[in-house]
Amino acid sequence: MIHELDLRLLPTQAMSREAISTYLHEHLAVDESRINGFRILRRNIDARGGKVRVCLKMIVAVDEPLPENDVQEILYPDVASAPQVIVVGAGPGGLFAALRLIELGLRPVILERGKNVHDRKRDLAKIPREQQINPESNYCFGEGGAGAFSDGKLYTRSKKRGSVEKILRVFCQHGAVEDILVDAHPHIGTDRLPRVIENMRKTIERSGGSVLFEHKMTSLVQRNGDVVGVVAKTPQGEREFLGPVILATGHSARDVYQYFSDNSLFIEAKDIAVGVRLEHPSELITRLQYHSRVAPSPDLLPPAEYRMATQVDGRGVYSFCMCPGGFVIPAATEAEQLVVNGMSPANRGTRWSNSGMVVELHADEIEGQDALRVMRWQRELEHLCWKQTRSQRAPAQRMTDFVNGRLSADLPKTSYAAGVLASPMHFWLPAQIAKPLQQAFRVFGKNCHGFLTAEASVIGVETRTSAPVRIPRENDSLQYVARRGLFPCGEGAGYAGGIVSAAVDGERCAEAVKMYLENL
Repeated sequence: MIHELDLRLLPTQAMSREAISTYLHEHLAVDESRINGFRILRRNIDARGGKVRVCLKMIVAVDEPLPENDVQEILYPDVASAPQVIVVGAGPGGLFAALRLIELGLRPVILERGKNVHDRKRDLAKIPREQQINPESNYCFGEGGAGAFSDGKLYTRSKKRGSVEKILRVFCQHGAVEDILVDAHPHIGTDRLPRVIENMRKTIERSGGSVLFEHKMTSLVQRNGDVVGVVAKTPQGEREFLGPVILATGHSARDVYQYFSDNSLFIEAKDIAVGVRLEHPSELITRLQYHSRVAPSPDLLPPAEYRMATQVDGRGVYSFCMCPGGFVIPAATEAEQLVVNGMSPANRGTRWSNSGMVVELHADEIEGQDALRVMRWQRELEHLCWKQTRSQRAPAQRMTDFVNGRLSADLPKTSYAAGVLASPMHFWLPAQIAKPLQQAFRVFGKNCHGFLTAEASVIGVETRTSAPVRIPRENDSLQYVARRGLFPCGEGAGYAGGIVSAAVDGERCAEAVKMYLENL
């Protein structure tokens, strides 16, 4: 008999397959020899009510074999001689668009402005040493996009669960651990994700597609009002690439937005969320979330996550991209900018945990009427932050000092490798950001006693939570309203908010291209 079970286990009962097997023997009241196997379908940690439980959804085979897992690998055919589609950007939107194009019998040509994932690492390592940003190879630009080195979290609130499950299977097929198929908040890790991304590139190239690095799109090629390709700046000079265009440039390609504005290609300003990185000792967050005086062993429970949200004067304030056991990183893309983000390795094993703490900012609050006004405001704040240190050292303040409007005489130790410098962030942050954050931190401290602490640092600024513009799609049908042959995709177009949702949108864009070509 095949049993379907929903179990709430103590961490000690869920720590290993042997411990689970022993529990099943007692729970089902059958001899262990009759249990022929089990498969975990879903795993989640529930720390509500002061008692931590591991929730497992599983199937168990008693007196008969455990059914085979019928998930099959996706086959990618040879498309070397197939019609060509141009994919601009090698982030998750672009990579998954390319893989889906191959499934559909089309040949993707990916143009990526940055470097491959290994060469990109060298440029990232230079940032704390040289205090300089390479504008084409940084935490946002290069193979894998912003997701490659900002944690590898695969959680999405998307309701299209079937699409999400396929995305996770593709990650596993290219080297990700199969735990991501069952964990409620799946996570690959910044140390493992680059290898997975490289394997995806190899699949694309093996199937006849191309991935071209240091190829920066500078303009669209248009004929009779239709988009038929792009012009790209390459190491050998400018070159034209022809085919329908999937535009998956990510949320930081400001030159692309400027090109659209300068050439009267319709875009619109979009709401964003802006704030800071908040960094606590990982052990403190784990104790608070698991209601324990001592942080449990990582063999029993992983470093804890949290999610915080409140409303302050009608404005949402919430945690974003929470990174347990992680690092704060410098994520600017231009000179004289300072932007921070977060990431975690696979084991989430550092001494610190961080998250973005951001405040909703509506486009109609920004002065002006043009589509780039939110982008300009975002850029000006990043420059203002840079002016506090005139380097990639980040301005920072103890959390309690920030809330109470005091200077910090010293700062806690930090994971931010480029260094921090004490700064009165309550003074120079825009009031519509600083004041809601101060009030929200008080609320979070009341809701979670110990969260508001001098052991935590507020580090500035977190501005790249999403794109500051949207490239409209007609009824979200993936057909650009003013130009046939152009398919805006993912975060950069304003239609995604993370690795998985960008990947799902990439697949949808590939399917729209297939339909477009069939109807020509």
